[in-house]
Amino acid sequence: MKWLRSDGGPMFYGYSNRTPVTGDVQMITTCLIFGTIFTAFLIIFPGVRKERFTTFTTVTLSLFVGNVILLSILGSSWHVAETVITSAYRALSKELITAELGAYVGLGHINITLCAIPSDNSSMPLEDISFNERFSWLGAHEMGESYQAALYRGMPFPILTVAEYFSLGQEGFAWGGQYRAAGYYGSIFLWTAFVLWFLMNVLLIVVPRYGAYTMIGMGSFMVGATVAYHCMLPSSPLVIRFQDDKFLLFRLGWCFWLTLFTGLFALRVLYNT
Repeated sequence: MKWLRSDGGPMFYGYSNRTPVTGDVQMITTCLIFGTIFTAFLIIFPGVRKERFTTFTTVTLSLFVGNVILLSILGSSWHVAETVITSAYRALSKELITAELGAYVGLGHINITLCAIPSDNSSMPLEDISFNERFSWLGAHEMGESYQAALYRGMPFPILTVAEYFSLGQEGFAWGGQYRAAGYYGSIFLWTAFVLWFLMNVLLIVVPRYGAYTMIGMGSFMVGATVAYHCMLPSSPLVIRFQDDKFLLFRLGWCFWLTLFTGLFALRVLYNT
């Protein structure tokens, strides 16, 4: 079957066949679960005889808000930065690569991506340089341990450079602890909002008025999560500098804005009703 292979060679099982991560399994699973529930609702919806518009709006809004809360908890785009750099692939190496570098901060982790841009001046196999590495900081020393593991595995120098800023908590490198604190308080608010979301669904069936009151609390905690996260971010913005005056400048990502707008939308819908 060698004619089916690009190089035409014989079968070889020694290659690890590692491929870069192209999607977050947890987030995809969450969307599939809520999408399945919504699809099931659409199937049985023609059988609803009374208050069809109210029923459709309530169920759709409830599933959307619940999905947003979980996506925000699991997501990696609360604070993001992207740039194109020219840097050494390994420390103390003269071989330079041009690559797209990204840092995506979640509530309990950071994803660092590195994807090489083809260049005629490089002799390295750039098609193999496509990394998506996650460093978690749920534990007090977990980020430092993840950084040491990345050093042992021989991760590319740009990824190690970014991870180092988040792993050190001394001599002015306090960004990791501040991001961990921001994610900690943001998670508390969002998990509380998720509990209120579940309680809201129960009360909307039993006592709709109390379900509406619970929606107020849910929307307030979602907005509170964004406020707490923004207030806990480092007072001195994190700027990571690379060769040729290239910088990683962080900005608020889609998880932050989606949580804020969804919380305000929930409060607005309740106010109009």
